[in-house]
Amino acid sequence: MLIERPPAFGKTEPEWDQKEMPFTEHLRELRNRLMICLIVVGVIALAAFWPSQFAILWLKNEYLGSALQLHAFAPTDVIFTELKFSLYAAVVLGMPVIVYQAWMFIVPAFHPKTRKVVYLYTLPSLLLALAGIAFCHFFIIRKVLTALLSITQSVATETYGVEATLNLILLTFLAFAIIFQTPTVMVALARIGVINVPMLRTYRRYAAMGILLVGGLAAPDASPVTMLLIAVPMYVLYELGILIIVVLEKSWRREASL
Repeated sequence: MLIERPPAFGKTEPEWDQKEMPFTEHLRELRNRLMICLIVVGVIALAAFWPSQFAILWLKNEYLGSALQLHAFAPTDVIFTELKFSLYAAVVLGMPVIVYQAWMFIVPAFHPKTRKVVYLYTLPSLLLALAGIAFCHFFIIRKVLTALLSITQSVATETYGVEATLNLILLTFLAFAIIFQTPTVMVALARIGVINVPMLRTYRRYAAMGILLVGGLAAPDASPVTMLLIAVPMYVLYELGILIIVVLEKSWRREASL
């Protein structure tokens, strides 16, 4: 916990001191920030529930076509699908608030100047999430669904449930919205001194190997093309994070010298 003291004579900035926050205070702050996130996500989810019925119909026609029939195995399947759509949409649209609350829980252990940088990461988090959804729409989801449908039809008579099928599509979009947060997380960690450019460059090969492994595991058809479609944007985001940190480090050094 940071305690600001009155400035001494001749000093223009207040001194600050780190004092250990009691565990109960950490829990109380965590609870408060989680409550804010839950309230924001809940309000957005409520607002998104009514249009969700039109959205899931569009998703079905856009990615599965009108020829493929979806079945409801319980009266609640469609309602649950609409609820999931509302929740996932709320997480994406509420990303700036979630990112802000998460980092404001972490950065009080650092200098007050460092805390101000959190504001710069809230809006980009939403833009990156939308970029991830757009990338998934244009390059990923149709190929993944085509591969899965082909594999299923080759060994079984398919009967697709509306909840499970559309939930797969929604989770894929949500996954890419989260994956595209990589540069934001990297820059924030670098700003508070957890990582740095030499470290990221040193472990670049290991990062590339890990990303390829993730791409291989996530590719439903085990195709090299699908694997690369998943792995390449992840590695590009990693390199983009390094580039942004290199550019921002100059301003951070100027700030530190003031």
